[in-house]
Amino acid sequence: MIPQEIIRRKRDGEELDAADISSFIAALAAGQLSEGQIGAFAMAVWFKGMSGEEIVALTLAMANSGDRLQWAGIDRPIADKHSTGGVGDNVSLMLAPIAAACGLAVPMISGRGLGHTGGTLDKLESIPGYRITPDAELFGKVVKEAGCAIIGQTGSLAPADGRLYAVRDVTATVDSIPLITASILSKKLAAGLETLVLDVKLGNGAFMADRRQAKMLAHSLVEVANGAGVQTSALITDMNEPLADCAGNAVEMRNCLDFLAGRKTGTRLETVVFAFAAEMLVKSGIAASAEEADAMARRALSSGQAAETFGRMISMLGGPADLVENPERYLARAPVEKEVPAARSGWLAACDARGIGISVIDLGGGRHHPADRIDHRVGFSGLLPLGTRVNAGDPIAVVHAADEAAAEKAAAALAVHYRIADEKPELASVIAGRV
Repeated sequence: MIPQEIIRRKRDGEELDAADISSFIAALAAGQLSEGQIGAFAMAVWFKGMSGEEIVALTLAMANSGDRLQWAGIDRPIADKHSTGGVGDNVSLMLAPIAAACGLAVPMISGRGLGHTGGTLDKLESIPGYRITPDAELFGKVVKEAGCAIIGQTGSLAPADGRLYAVRDVTATVDSIPLITASILSKKLAAGLETLVLDVKLGNGAFMADRRQAKMLAHSLVEVANGAGVQTSALITDMNEPLADCAGNAVEMRNCLDFLAGRKTGTRLETVVFAFAAEMLVKSGIAASAEEADAMARRALSSGQAAETFGRMISMLGGPADLVENPERYLARAPVEKEVPAARSGWLAACDARGIGISVIDLGGGRHHPADRIDHRVGFSGLLPLGTRVNAGDPIAVVHAADEAAAEKAAAALAVHYRIADEKPELASVIAGRV
């Protein structure tokens, strides 16, 4: 196998056979390819695409590049959810313990920030002591005893994806349907799932900016996963504004704990969390209908079972045993917090969600290069939802920054990311479709 020949053939639009794809991915996993070769392959796929057969071959090769998890001894359905990435999207943090409290086993393999989007692992790393890469024995123990565990890829789980994922982040090849499909599903197949639900984001803060692209990605994911034996469905959700009222790492962890304490009712975030909880419970056979599943999930939250499950997971994976009760003791705050005033009176009519995600990175809350260290303290909180009436000077958000200069820059950028209109806008539903 000559890597540059495979790259050339894909660059020229040829269809690669399964053996060539398997050989290329095996070399990638073994560390035999340079970052230049990996980036060139990703760019060739971005421009020329892949057939359905190529995507299946790429997904299976990546899934088979490491270990495949087994869940013998767990008498619950094995289920998971994955998002294609957005801004202020911390659904997984609340959904996993809610689903576990309802009777599912949720081994959630998550990723770091990719492009302008936030990463679940980066958020969890704002918790002191939390182990995002436990060994297989501890991972299984936490899933069995707590009901859920949210971790990152270990070196032995789809290792080819781990390296390709990092290169895609810094080579403008994130928004490729074949690469997104293979990246997401290789980890899920390796995790030994029985059922999977997918959150495909749509809008200016998503990798798929228009409805046609989002539907194509959703269909690709569902068809490949079902073809590989994992019962899968997808919801398409709106990402034309941050999903939560915050964006960052520690700030989103605080949002998670507020949600689990019942302090985020009536929000777009709540709608999405319970929609996916219902989807997971019905698909796994725990509930007979979406209505029954929704009621179960809401009881798990209101009773405190979900928060208790989350706390147990955090503690078993090395975090503080009392994080749920005392978040401010552990989640560091940025030295500077600055309100962002509305430029004029009117209605918050639109925003550039992608721009907000980029602003978090510029604050230090994300990466420009794979080796960059993240400042977990920084970001935005108090982001007002679109459709809110404001007066000139009212705060539309709060910047959390490492210093005054960074806070001033981020506040100015955020003000530009919002459009204020004279009339109240008509807003799309946060659940935009189902596949």
